[in-house]
Amino acid sequence: MDPWVDGAAKEIAASAERELEALVAVSSPSGDVAGAEACLAIVAGLLPEGAEVERPACSSPGHAPDFVARVRGTGTRRVVLLGHVDTVIAHEDHRPLTADGERLYGSGSVDMKGGDVLAIGVLRALAREPALFAEAALLLVCDEEWRTAPFAHAERFAGFDACLCFEAGQTSADGVDEVVVKRKAAGTLLVTAHGRSAHSGSAPDKGANALLALAEAARVVASLHDPAGAERLTAVPTVMRSGDAFNVVPAAGELTCDLRADSDASFERVLAALPAEVGGARLEPRMLRVWPGMDARDATAGALLAAAELLGRPLLGGARGGASDASNMARTIPLTIDGLGPRGGGAHAPEEHVARGTLRTRAEVALALVRAILLTG
Repeated sequence: MDPWVDGAAKEIAASAERELEALVAVSSPSGDVAGAEACLAIVAGLLPEGAEVERPACSSPGHAPDFVARVRGTGTRRVVLLGHVDTVIAHEDHRPLTADGERLYGSGSVDMKGGDVLAIGVLRALAREPALFAEAALLLVCDEEWRTAPFAHAERFAGFDACLCFEAGQTSADGVDEVVVKRKAAGTLLVTAHGRSAHSGSAPDKGANALLALAEAARVVASLHDPAGAERLTAVPTVMRSGDAFNVVPAAGELTCDLRADSDASFERVLAALPAEVGGARLEPRMLRVWPGMDARDATAGALLAAAELLGRPLLGGARGGASDASNMARTIPLTIDGLGPRGGGAHAPEEHVARGTLRTRAEVALALVRAILLTG
């Protein structure tokens, strides 16, 4: 293994658990300003000396400002390290970090405060080698989990040579380290039904049943589900709400569906397939949020080969279905790589955890990649 990668990874791993414990101790669900600010105060204390901090507005209104830390070097290339501090876990369900053998359990530990800790460690390692880069930036956002507004920061880093995103890591089926270079587009479809109420016993046919209209919309969406097809479209109705009383024809309601495909263009086909009206109830579909797909396989192939040489072991590019801000950055920075965080499991669930030993091995992967990318300039 390259000596710089090996030494810097040891340093990151030596403090990673302590830093992760501090971040996970803070409950920071999306939209909670106090929680985000507490997390970012911890981050500020972990930055290398001389880092310049900015607090640009968050993409989502009502959230704490996002966080950018910049370190200046004397080299030629620029890289941005990307993460988020928000979680999906409500305050009442929050779990601080606890150790159980090789697992570190805690809310947000793998999604993605473990990745944040590694990103901060990589920034510190780079700060000690200013000749490697012209600028290294850390971007931590406060709204990744629930954002419906457009991502605000891609243009801020236009012209950067690479983006490394620290969502959770993974391995191939035979245990080889992977990073994520391909992601599906993700969309949230909201269908609103506008019906007409009536007494369900004495005059049901005078009503227009919003619930039945939404049920038909759900059937249509589900009929387009084709994960093995050319578009790899998954179309899954997930939440339906309608009706206020057992003896009244429902006059309104909403259906939410989760859509994933290789391209967000596939979502238009789902919208077009929905009927405008069912049984007198009008259907109004709209995309609540759309995250683009990402395919950086060609742009990242050389960096992965060079990083594997530095690691002294194989490193593969893999795919993942979930949404990530890496997809938003990849449209501006073609050399975008995701999945650099530690491995673990149980994201968004009570059993969320980080695999302890991967704090070191995934630090090695991230350091090898950033060194390979910066040395090619």
